[in-house]
Amino acid sequence: MSMFALYAMMLIIGWQAYNLAREDMSIEASAGILGLLGLLQFVPLFILTPLVGWVADRLDRRWISRAVLASQAGIALLLGFLTIGEQISLSWIYFIAVLLGICRAFLGPAMTALAPNLVPKASLPRAIALSTIAWQVGVIAGPGMAGPLYKIAPALPYFLCAALYTLATISMFRIGPVARVVMDKTKGPIKQVMDGMSYVWTNKLVLGAITLDLLVMFLAGATAMIPVFAKDILNAGEIGLSLLAASPAVGAVIVAGIFSFAPLSKNVGNSMLVAMAVFGLATIGFGLSESLPLSMLCLAICGAADMFGVYVRSSLIQLHTPDAKRGRVNAVSQMTISASNELGDALSGGLAVLFGPIAAIVAGGVGAIAVTGFWSRLFPQLGAAKTFDPPDDLEKEETKTAKT
Repeated sequence: MSMFALYAMMLIIGWQAYNLAREDMSIEASAGILGLLGLLQFVPLFILTPLVGWVADRLDRRWISRAVLASQAGIALLLGFLTIGEQISLSWIYFIAVLLGICRAFLGPAMTALAPNLVPKASLPRAIALSTIAWQVGVIAGPGMAGPLYKIAPALPYFLCAALYTLATISMFRIGPVARVVMDKTKGPIKQVMDGMSYVWTNKLVLGAITLDLLVMFLAGATAMIPVFAKDILNAGEIGLSLLAASPAVGAVIVAGIFSFAPLSKNVGNSMLVAMAVFGLATIGFGLSESLPLSMLCLAICGAADMFGVYVRSSLIQLHTPDAKRGRVNAVSQMTISASNELGDALSGGLAVLFGPIAAIVAGGVGAIAVTGFWSRLFPQLGAAKTFDPPDDLEKEETKTAKT
């Protein structure tokens, strides 16, 4: 429900921002506005990353999630009333982008670190796949419904999002007390924060997986340009906007559905590397396409390849990180994911201003393929990861800490 609301809301925010900008600006300059929205969401997340990871390990992760989801319901209501009153403006959209960045900064580490406390460790890869299906269904349904609802009444998607965030908050209250490992409280807060970052830096498998996703998605971020392609390149309107925005999630759901029944168990590292190269190729195809069905197919392949990467990366990080550090490690992971997504949007917008949206997307796809090849050499631990099984010393440490 929260993913449905988030992606529906972000699509309409981008659509409104682009249309407001096009009243006075060229296509290239208006595309730059979409990139700015991504940057405004990333900056608070980047600043707050050390804090939010520490909070997720220190406080009850359920209450953090409840508070953030309720706040997002309020943001959706605000957007709805601004739209009804015809008071929506670029200034308001910029302000709300920052608020959403703050909310996502706190929600991500808490929700992600909570998941391993709810299922047996052996079932975690399958649980990640099932969780991703729920997430990607929201990614499909949110944008898929947002465009048609906006056409009926511009404020309608926002009020639906407010209702969904409220239901998501109620759902979080249905989760009872959760047993988990408590972080070492003998260390000061600053040392505790640094422990999480230090773990990521010293574990080359985790570091390689996180940074590969960062660079590939940073370079090949095509989703921010969807409003540009829908309006001015494919001439597809609001319905085409929703179809394009939902296409990546369709591919992702198909792959996640397969993994939920038949989890990946062999050559997990190499599978992730191949998937990232395919992602780059599909991004190039989207940039060059002049057909709505072909563009949708390319984006669906992007989503499927990205799902491969998300599944492998998430499973490796969750299973190779001690529970007491998961909040801080997931905060670092979230920062890199947001850097790749929001800063990638900013990069795409900037390149679109300079060279046009098509050249920006194609160049990003080429860069993603090059980075994947280079990272396979820089981090041989990725290719060497044959299974998700954590090292024996981590298993012993978790067992010892749990008994204590």
